[in-house]
Amino acid sequence: MRRSNYRQISVHRSAYFGVLVLSGCAMVCSVLAQTQPPRNVDPAELFKRGQQELQQEHLDQAERVFRAVLSVDPQAASAYANLGVIYMRRKQWTSALQMLHQAEHLAPQLAGIRLNIGLVYYRQNDFHAAIAPFMSVVRDVPESGQARYLLGLCNFFTEHYAESAATLEPLWPQQSNNLNYLYVVGIAANKAGLSTLEDRALGKLVEIGQDSDEFHLLMGKALLNRSEYDGAIQQLKHLVDSGSKLPFIHFNLGLAYIEQNDMEKAKAEFLRDMAIEPDLADNYTELGLVAYQQQQYPEAEARFRKALALNPQDANAHFYLAKVFQHQNKFDAALQELDKALRLAPQSQNIHYVRGQVLLRLRRNSEAKTEMATTTRISSEGIVKSRKDRENMPLPNPELRREPQ
Repeated sequence: MRRSNYRQISVHRSAYFGVLVLSGCAMVCSVLAQTQPPRNVDPAELFKRGQQELQQEHLDQAERVFRAVLSVDPQAASAYANLGVIYMRRKQWTSALQMLHQAEHLAPQLAGIRLNIGLVYYRQNDFHAAIAPFMSVVRDVPESGQARYLLGLCNFFTEHYAESAATLEPLWPQQSNNLNYLYVVGIAANKAGLSTLEDRALGKLVEIGQDSDEFHLLMGKALLNRSEYDGAIQQLKHLVDSGSKLPFIHFNLGLAYIEQNDMEKAKAEFLRDMAIEPDLADNYTELGLVAYQQQQYPEAEARFRKALALNPQDANAHFYLAKVFQHQNKFDAALQELDKALRLAPQSQNIHYVRGQVLLRLRRNSEAKTEMATTTRISSEGIVKSRKDRENMPLPNPELRREPQ
């Protein structure tokens, strides 16, 4: 009779990995050399071996063992879940989702599997897709602070500000000394018109931030969001002058200079930040925007393509790459990028408007008329923001994406 103790799954919280840890773990020194186990091998024993290898970061060996478990017991949800964790650590996102969805199918009651599914989407910056799995975890495990915080961030990044504030506010007893938390709650409350919560969050931010570098960075970003660009630059330049080594100082200075239409200063700041963070997609997007504003379309295209290679979920990069193609009369290519941008920012008036223009050039008049009607509806509902230089696309927030503990 098959033992089932290896099927029990719980969630381990860490700053960077929502790792599934399976109970019944024992120290085992050997590891399978072959994927196919002997017929008389107990799958629970195989599972213990795989768990040890996973804990020791022996990912290749762990993968072989968990696949061996599945060859004995194809219904072992825990083996699929751990294979998902292995692929997450390798950043093999497609394979991770395949394994985790199979685990979810076999054990839909286990919230930890859905948490990891959300994390896979989150780490790819696909915040729209991450909302549903995180929401299901919060529903089933209301005490999961990690899932609630991540859900609140996803709502924030997708501009669902009222939902973000409502999701995050219950975490106040645990997180009210966390500057990033206070900033997100304060800005979400501001965007949602919740003045009491905004005052509470930003007041607490000022109270505990004192004169710390983190405080000046977040205040600079808060002023950016409120279109107070001189104040934002003052806060950020204070950090530069003090020799602060915090990341994203130059990036946010670049954003402020773009909003002031000082493209040369903006470009210099993004290049400085790129020297510190060469793999940050947002730097390439913003450099592409600078090149686009300066009508340097080949450079802009190259920057946007690099940004999308690093982060395919960047709505700004898709939108402005479409604008480049529009200027080059490449309307089919422009429409493809606009469709991708629209999936990521469905309430953007400007995406709908430009998409309507492109459809007209493609002689798809009926579809173009529908897009123009959508543009009018969004404008009349007051959804469109007042910021103009990036055509009402949201400010990027790379400094806030780090997963909460």
